[in-house]
Amino acid sequence: MADPSLVASHPDVGQQLDAGGSQRARLLEGMIQAVAEKGYAAATVTDVVRAARVSRGTFYAQFASKEDCFLDAYKYGIDVIVERIRAAIRAQDGDWVARLRTAIRAYLETLAGEPRFARTHLFEVHLAGPRAGAERDAALRAFADRYRSSFRAALRERPELRMPSDDALFILSAGVDQLVCARVRAGELALLPDLTDELTLTAVAFLEGAAQVPFPASRGLAAQVPFPASRGPFPASPGSAAATNPTTPEEGS
Repeated sequence: MADPSLVASHPDVGQQLDAGGSQRARLLEGMIQAVAEKGYAAATVTDVVRAARVSRGTFYAQFASKEDCFLDAYKYGIDVIVERIRAAIRAQDGDWVARLRTAIRAYLETLAGEPRFARTHLFEVHLAGPRAGAERDAALRAFADRYRSSFRAALRERPELRMPSDDALFILSAGVDQLVCARVRAGELALLPDLTDELTLTAVAFLEGAAQVPFPASRGLAAQVPFPASRGPFPASPGSAAATNPTTPEEGS
């Protein structure tokens, strides 16, 4: 197989590859490689099994369809990105703005260094149907939750600020990804980390602005309702028993 993709950094995939190459792990890797080469619409199960060096029968013993394999690979990749962001934050001992900047840079550097998964996350997932669209939304909410964690730290330092609503944080997360998409379409994937300061400034201004605009009475305390607890680092593989007992990340991670 080609050099491992971002998906192979997930322990549920990478450890199986290291142990001798489980067929499921090889197929997940093969899917990312086939989609990176041809795009989701054009990539076929034949392309995936060729990249994974397994039989077509083996594919259907592991996955019901191309879509199922793609979605599992996508979710593993998103888990890796979220964990890299969290690890970067844990290693940063500065104030909340410094930690926010570190998180944003970790996201941009991960995409810049993983062009195959960057294409999957930014473009191909939109072509893979409604279920993929839902997973894309879930990914954006996971990134929005990282902004929420950074903003919680800001509120501890500056209690006059106010946490933006869930929808507002989703808008921030989606807006960042739209800018990233535009830069990648312009051939600037390797330059994504250069957006770090601009995006940090935007996120800080977003939080500052939320404190200046009064909410309608009908909103009540909606802006103060937190996201559901996100999954811990490297959630269990889809469908496993452990996936029903997720861990809660420490606040601010």
